[in-house]
Amino acid sequence: MPDLNLGTQVFDLIFSPTHDVVFTGLLTGHVKAFSYDNGGKCEPKFSVRPTKKTARTLAVNPDGTELYCGSKDRSIHTIDVGTGKVSHEHPQAHESSVNRITRFMSMLATGDDDGIIKLWDPRQISPIRSYTHHQDFISDFLWLEDKKHLVATSGDGTLSVLDVRSNKTVPFAQSEDQEDELLSVVSIKGCGSISSSAYLPMLTVDRGSKLAVGTQMGVISLWNRSSGYGDCVDRVPGHPHSVDALATLTDDVIVTGSSDGLVRVVQLLPHKLLGVIADHGEFPVERLQTDRNGAWLGSASHDDILKLTDVRDALVDSDEEGSDGDEGDSDSGDDGIKVGGGVDEDSSEDGLESEAENIQAETMDTKDIESDPDSELEPRVEAAREAESSDESEPEQLDKRSRKRKKKQGSGMGERNVKRGKVDDRFFAEL
Repeated sequence: MPDLNLGTQVFDLIFSPTHDVVFTGLLTGHVKAFSYDNGGKCEPKFSVRPTKKTARTLAVNPDGTELYCGSKDRSIHTIDVGTGKVSHEHPQAHESSVNRITRFMSMLATGDDDGIIKLWDPRQISPIRSYTHHQDFISDFLWLEDKKHLVATSGDGTLSVLDVRSNKTVPFAQSEDQEDELLSVVSIKGCGSISSSAYLPMLTVDRGSKLAVGTQMGVISLWNRSSGYGDCVDRVPGHPHSVDALATLTDDVIVTGSSDGLVRVVQLLPHKLLGVIADHGEFPVERLQTDRNGAWLGSASHDDILKLTDVRDALVDSDEEGSDGDEGDSDSGDDGIKVGGGVDEDSSEDGLESEAENIQAETMDTKDIESDPDSELEPRVEAAREAESSDESEPEQLDKRSRKRKKKQGSGMGERNVKRGKVDDRFFAEL
């Protein structure tokens, strides 16, 4: 599909959950809608300017009839998708600029530059309640359908969980300070058939067991819901710059938008870069969304371009890479070793049991051989003894290899010659 040059910076984009339509929020305050077909042809649907300031963030209701816009002028506008006109306005809804907005159940949630989160009934003038526990801007929202929880990430370095059914104005849970800005969040592992492309495209309706969070330092942190939200359980390094945007393709494959202008396809658990599928040049990628069919990925940057990328090829590539990895790359993460957060409980137990069985089997074989002085396998005993003596020097060799990996890390992902659909093994060289 050809890129759409909108003539001004695209701050946000969102797809309709019921039609092949994409909505964009622009620097000029305009909200523009475009229809598209399977062959890549785009047609403008409507253009409206609800605010003279920037239209920063967008959300849509489940049936695709109403579009919500949060603005730099602190207002919230409701747009009738059928007519392309503003149907309702909340002027000065916040004390500072609205940075994120999302729709879930029958409510809206908005987050501003000061870290204030407000819940709204779109039909009412005043908010239902406000939360003040964050100290810096709200960067992203994620709705957890099974628990009726709203996850928020913030520039103050913490992640919080709100129980929207409770009347309390304090969070259900809040993480420790991660000492890094948290910029984006999606769910992974066990998402089932419900994803951001099938329902509520502003966020992922989660059935997944883990969360992936993008950070300013370029690390993707992984969170296990069953372990609580105090701290992440794993850290995936590799991006040379911040991970500003995330979107899910499958329950273990995500796309990342980074400030180096590249959109990457990344497999998690085990961790692997599957390829680069879009490039915005030197401009940071700050928004990613998949459409209702999971066929198109929309990306927005500072280059005035709305880029729509066919991700069906990426999914095919990821399946091929996964099958290849099962055959030939058995140590790419299946051993359960955490990059920065310890050992995964499930995988570590299996790994330890397997290792113990192997050691026991080797010991029994050695004893059997030694007990038979005339055995033809006597050379194997000597080899085993030599292997034991060589184990003492192995940690030093591993240290040297890991240091070499770290030296490669700095330039691995920053290079521009990564081809679409091709694997750059240096991306996760530290793993």
